[in-house]
Amino acid sequence: MTYSEAVSYLYDRLPVFHRVGATAYKPGLDNTLALLAALGEPHHQFPSIHVAGTNGKGSTSHLLASIYQSAGYRVGLYTSPHLKSFTERIRVNGQAIDEQAVVDFVVANQAVIEQRSPSFFEVTVAMAFDRFAREKVDLAIVEVGLGGRLDSTNVITPDLSVITNIGFDHTDILGETLPLIAAEKAGIIKPGVPVVIGERHPETWPVFDAVAARQQAPITYAETVWQCVDAGLANGIRLIEAQQLDADKSLSLGLALPGLYQLQNLQTVLTSLAVLSSQWPVSDEAIRAGCASVLSQTGLRGRFQTISIPQSDNMSLPLVIADTAHNEPGLRALFDTVYTVPHEQLHIVMGLVREKKVAAIWPLLPDDAQYYFCAAQLPRALPAAELAETAMRHGKIGAVYEDVNVALAAALARATPADLVLVTGSTYIVAELAPLD
Repeated sequence: MTYSEAVSYLYDRLPVFHRVGATAYKPGLDNTLALLAALGEPHHQFPSIHVAGTNGKGSTSHLLASIYQSAGYRVGLYTSPHLKSFTERIRVNGQAIDEQAVVDFVVANQAVIEQRSPSFFEVTVAMAFDRFAREKVDLAIVEVGLGGRLDSTNVITPDLSVITNIGFDHTDILGETLPLIAAEKAGIIKPGVPVVIGERHPETWPVFDAVAARQQAPITYAETVWQCVDAGLANGIRLIEAQQLDADKSLSLGLALPGLYQLQNLQTVLTSLAVLSSQWPVSDEAIRAGCASVLSQTGLRGRFQTISIPQSDNMSLPLVIADTAHNEPGLRALFDTVYTVPHEQLHIVMGLVREKKVAAIWPLLPDDAQYYFCAAQLPRALPAAELAETAMRHGKIGAVYEDVNVALAAALARATPADLVLVTGSTYIVAELAPLD
């Protein structure tokens, strides 16, 4: 079996959430536990940090991994979905799992896969945990796929649970109110295991406090421990002044993730480091290095990322930014940063998936932007013509394009060097950007 055949087997035989949505979601842990039992229960063989939340869990996970790597630890990192290659999901010290290891796993476990008929995600979780055990990582950072309570990753008993924030997303699965969504995320809070909450929201903190009390899990709200203040942008680096409120300590940091929304994520990360400082000590220098090198050390992409466009005939091109924001709170946070970037005309290349609450996003988007509507190449994608029609009813006028790269080419042809081109709305739209390769 070749690598292409192994990945095709996983995609073609198993239900894949990012392609078809909720029909691929298999709530419950039985399949994952059966797979892990066949593998010798690797999820019990390494310490971990478990990260959930509506937005920011990917950035938070990558930052934690980068800082612990900079401190000299051997760190596993499991995240989803991937942007370009399946192997991005599973990393050890920043190195993606090699293709042969993927093949070996599929071949060795094909019988149990066919017996249990797990989801694509359940298999990838088992593959990640098997890899981390084999690689003898000191610590694994494990990002929840969806929700928390019934997510396949929730078989681990971590050293720390982290919940970044709560917003409206996947409401068809997690519930229609913030307390219901919070209750699902709170399912990762384990008995006696400390938990860090990245945002104290009036509708959700009572849920977290109640679950933490029931589980006798020490709970810490990040905003009570660290405060991060924006100190400007220099050469694409977000300068941050961080103050540890309970220790009269300050840090000046340069974060290679320029979005203003990363300040809250960084508060969550710094608080997590503080909670685990006795088991996993990290120096200030490691924190600085991890923040500065998070992109190179972990491969994180698509977070207010400047996209390099090949130039011809010495033409000057506008700034192009790609961001995977895909729901109302994520887009709200994104545009807080967009409006700080000097530009004349804003061009927005946008695509969404079907189940998003589209009505909630239109008030966030400017009427005077130029819009270029497209759809990712997967069944879940909202057809570009349907998106354009809905946008027009909300005062956002734009043309329809067959894919994101055609839409981006149209935006670049129309934009002047003083303009800003933004590609957003879906992880899968950003993933299909050719310049992201």
